[in-house]
Amino acid sequence: MGSDGRSWNGVTGGARGDGEEKTRTVAAPAPALAEVPTSTASVDISLPLPEMTPRIIDLCKELVKEWSSLDSSCFSISTVSGGITNMLLKVSVKEGSDSESSVTVRLYGPNTDLVIDRERELQAIPYLSAAGFGARLLGVFENGVVSSFIHARTLSPSDMKEPRIAAEIAKQLQKFHQVDIPGSKEPQLWNDVFKFLKKASVLKFEDNEKQKRYEMISFREIQDEVKELKDLSDLLHAPVVFAHNDLLSGNLMLNDLEEKLYFIDFEYGSYSYRGFDIANHFNEYAGFECDYNLYPDKDVQYHFFRNYLSDRPSEVQEQDLDALYTETNTFRLASHLYWALWALIQARVSPIDFDYLGYFFLRYGEYKKQREFCFSLAQGFLSSLRSG
Repeated sequence: MGSDGRSWNGVTGGARGDGEEKTRTVAAPAPALAEVPTSTASVDISLPLPEMTPRIIDLCKELVKEWSSLDSSCFSISTVSGGITNMLLKVSVKEGSDSESSVTVRLYGPNTDLVIDRERELQAIPYLSAAGFGARLLGVFENGVVSSFIHARTLSPSDMKEPRIAAEIAKQLQKFHQVDIPGSKEPQLWNDVFKFLKKASVLKFEDNEKQKRYEMISFREIQDEVKELKDLSDLLHAPVVFAHNDLLSGNLMLNDLEEKLYFIDFEYGSYSYRGFDIANHFNEYAGFECDYNLYPDKDVQYHFFRNYLSDRPSEVQEQDLDALYTETNTFRLASHLYWALWALIQARVSPIDFDYLGYFFLRYGEYKKQREFCFSLAQGFLSSLRSG
């Protein structure tokens, strides 16, 4: 849900040949964040674009060395997207009569520090970029970043289901999961969920109707559900990887001419569980209409898993597919809880005209709808391991 809001290049490695899962981290050399140009300046995101423009031009001239001496008349700025947690702008300069160069300026939305760890994001970006993911970080300012511009189109939710594209997403996700980000490797999923729960449970709304809807929520029930799901998922011993955690269509770009796929926007990236990252992606098949009937069936999931687990998909063993299916569909529930609680916080602090409370009830309702199937799947799998 995160960064877009409802708006083939990688490193070597991964599973090989015999269908058994093999993992290794890719310790990509990366520039230290201290080497990236920084500015203490900020941009008022509430301003109309024409009023922001002079400030953005000054920032680009300060942070992009090659542009420092250019006249402001050389610059043009357009909006790429305005998502829930950021605004994305394309800044271009004319270089001669024919050539043009561009960068991306991402402006953080107000109060997004309540749900996004910007320090964690900025630490990861240089390492992910060095490993071939996302845009190159060019500069950091008080409430945003400047990055290289990616010449590609944003995928639609229906694109993600196309078998060729789904296979490529799976292959790239497996490589993404191998990137080594310095620091603690402790999974952050449940820490983040409990942090969201704590914040979400003490909100007050000025709007009486919103307050009445909010008071219908049982946070004791949600806390019990989170604890029970965590206990169950812990028994699966899912691999811990550096996860994107927000792999919706808006964070996937494709250059059709070069057949090159890009992952972008690592705002929610953290060490987490492999199955959560995959399940979260599958939940995004629901698209802009949030139709969770579009969640991929078992055959579609197995196509994705085969390409994730091995460079020779046809050789992946059935037991490996079954194990990843169970892992993914257990964490499917965690994805619904995560974004449900996220939505409650946004309902209180976001200036965007969106029914976040309604989105909470939608995601939590989907959690309850899928709970019995997912719990039974995990419990049956664990039982078969004990008896087998």
